[in-house]
Amino acid sequence: MRLPFEPPVEPMLAKPSSGLPAGDGWLFEPKWDGFRALVFRDGDETLIQSRDLKPLDRYFPELAEPLRAQLPERCVLDGEVVIARGGTLDFEALLLRIHPAASRVRQLAAETPASYVAWDVLALGDEDLRDAPQAERRARLEAVLAGAAPPIHLTPATTDRVLAADWFGRFEGAGLDGVVAKRLDGTYQPGKRAMTKVKHERTADCVVAGFRWHKNGPGTHIGSLLLGLFDADGRLHHVGITSSFTWERRAALVEELAPLRTSALATHPWREWAEWAQVAGDASGQRLPGATSRWNRGKDLSWEPLRCERVAEVAYDHLQGDRFRHATTFRRWRPDKPIDACRYDQLETAVPFEIGRIFRA
Repeated sequence: MRLPFEPPVEPMLAKPSSGLPAGDGWLFEPKWDGFRALVFRDGDETLIQSRDLKPLDRYFPELAEPLRAQLPERCVLDGEVVIARGGTLDFEALLLRIHPAASRVRQLAAETPASYVAWDVLALGDEDLRDAPQAERRARLEAVLAGAAPPIHLTPATTDRVLAADWFGRFEGAGLDGVVAKRLDGTYQPGKRAMTKVKHERTADCVVAGFRWHKNGPGTHIGSLLLGLFDADGRLHHVGITSSFTWERRAALVEELAPLRTSALATHPWREWAEWAQVAGDASGQRLPGATSRWNRGKDLSWEPLRCERVAEVAYDHLQGDRFRHATTFRRWRPDKPIDACRYDQLETAVPFEIGRIFRA
């Protein structure tokens, strides 16, 4: 590619914050919940690069033509690949795209097409804009995407803190998970945490229904705890994991949880699930506790059942469908909480907000 710099390029990252940064000189944007993607275009040649520097093009073939049609002839943009469905972002639909079969990817591309939301420009023609201030890069991006049409979008942005705070509350119902703040005088710093992200965080009491060993091997350290919540019919659903433990705590948990391993599978609510998974693996595409990782096909995600007698309070940012979107943060054990109190109805529900209104903003 004849560009000011060659791919791959490490994306600029964000450091977490509990609130919007104070003072003037900030640009605020919604935090999109999708796959981070840098797009390189040189004429008819395009490349979509993931956060971990790998190509994403084969998973989103429907974006190639719109990118060639709407982006400048030679450019590098930063943004996010998202899928919007039913008025909200659908991260699970994105995960399904990471599939080895091209025929399956093409089918999903037709059924649930992806969009690209751009929020920064790193290069235009022969110009390397990474050392230009954010305010200039935003103005250049707005100019080149002034006529953008779906599935290509320009992210909303504002310097108004009041409006940014409003976005933080309102946009969550559309599946966005916070607000990103960038210095207007800041340069693009690949691989550096030069932005600030403010995300929603809440707590929930969950059943600890199992665990995974650390990659060091069985009997060494606990890798993560498997969490469950009961629905209105009393069925225990696997909702995610928590793995925020120190090395010493991981070792101590091996002995601490040992009594709960005795006869755990005999009456475990996921007993049939576990037995079926041993035979079928993840062939069905369901989110099983023991399914292999879509990102690393060789990663061992097998799990050990525990008798469902312990309750853990965990912090989470938001729910995606019926699961926690990211790994949760362990807060404390709740010996005062009965298992049957760990229900979905304890969770906050964001008010729905039509994603189309954000795209049109």
